[in-house]
Amino acid sequence: MLNATSVTTTRFELKQLFHLMIPILITQFAQAGFGLIDTIMAGHLSAQDLAAIAVGVGLWIPIMLLFSGILIATTPLVAAANGARTPEKIASIARQSLWVAFILGVIAGLILQFMPLLLPILGVPDNLLPKASLFLHAIGFGMPAVTMYAALRGYSEALGYPRPVTAISLIALVVLIPLNFIFMYGIGPIPHLGSAGSGFATAILQWLMFITLATYILKARRYQKTQPFALWEKLDPYWVKRILTLGLPIGLAIFFEVSIFSTAAIVLSPLGETIIAAHQIAISVTSQLFMIPMSLAIALTIRVGTYYGEHNWLAMRKVQYLGLATGTVFAFITMIFMWLFRAEIVAIYTSDYAVAKVAMYLILFAIAYQLMDAWQVSAAGCLRGMQDTKGPMWITMLAYWVIAFPVGIYLARFTEMGAAGVWVGLIVGLSIACVLLLTRLYMNNQRLSQKSPTQAI
Repeated sequence: MLNATSVTTTRFELKQLFHLMIPILITQFAQAGFGLIDTIMAGHLSAQDLAAIAVGVGLWIPIMLLFSGILIATTPLVAAANGARTPEKIASIARQSLWVAFILGVIAGLILQFMPLLLPILGVPDNLLPKASLFLHAIGFGMPAVTMYAALRGYSEALGYPRPVTAISLIALVVLIPLNFIFMYGIGPIPHLGSAGSGFATAILQWLMFITLATYILKARRYQKTQPFALWEKLDPYWVKRILTLGLPIGLAIFFEVSIFSTAAIVLSPLGETIIAAHQIAISVTSQLFMIPMSLAIALTIRVGTYYGEHNWLAMRKVQYLGLATGTVFAFITMIFMWLFRAEIVAIYTSDYAVAKVAMYLILFAIAYQLMDAWQVSAAGCLRGMQDTKGPMWITMLAYWVIAFPVGIYLARFTEMGAAGVWVGLIVGLSIACVLLLTRLYMNNQRLSQKSPTQAI
């Protein structure tokens, strides 16, 4: 029997965190790099292509993260089953996650097919409609692959095997460039589609990634004890309910946070192509760097989830403190990097002086919220590991949509701040989310510390 007072060493826990975090970080950078490549290649076509991509991505990313975010529930469920020494449950969790993932992927794909109808209502300029619409139609076909890949990724990472996902993501990053080139510029029977071509390229790539990961899990020896493809298993209402009960708040929380960033492009669209393009560059830069605390948060979910399954509260808290301290160090490094190299970074995206000037200005606002962002995402990762997802969902909705979004719209549309107003709203929202999530984490730890290690959770 493991006891609630067994605490591992700081060195061991840091080693375990980085063992998980580094491959996950490379994976996150690679997957974020998909959007980076799209943005850079579109930016070198024209400002209009870049603006069209900004609008299309602004709608696709929230939908994609909402539905794939639900499948993050696979990670704490598998981690807890692993920590509780009940491996027989793991295969069923993975199979049921795949069922849920397929159904959710089909729904997400259908939503994206109808999404272009909203573009005129949202005030998107007429000249951006054709390419933004085609992008959304095309990328929708890849959504079942996105969600099923997310389920398999959560299963593999929770077992302590993040490297296969990392390898696939890196290969995919290389494959995306020629695929984008084919569909953006046109080769043979494939017409020149401009920025919209990246939608077709990304959809094809997502299916290739899912098939590759599924094949590897089927064949690799390390997965045989918990093999999800060993037998056919029909939908189990119990596990479907568990996955959705745990996962839906996760997906909604991610949706509330990310959509506030992504839909900002739509809020700013009446201000002109230059502003939209500059905002998209600043968002793209911060999205790449956000992968550092996000990867730490995923590693924290796995480690906290394992100790949660063991009912080892002291070790669990130790992991949390180390995670928050590590996040703080990374935040300061990121801030220094962005301050020193913002001009060089923006130059990668565009040679347009007007766009670059605005983008460099907006990056200053991104620097201001790095510390709060690191703390809030780390706290959310810890809470997911403790299977507390509903509280963070409500906190995120309050912070971003009830407070940050109205503040951002008002400052951007009705004051002279322009694009900066949206970013001030983001800073306000992130700060509130950070305080509330840390408070929630503290309260959960206090509650669990009063339980014996053998009490049901």
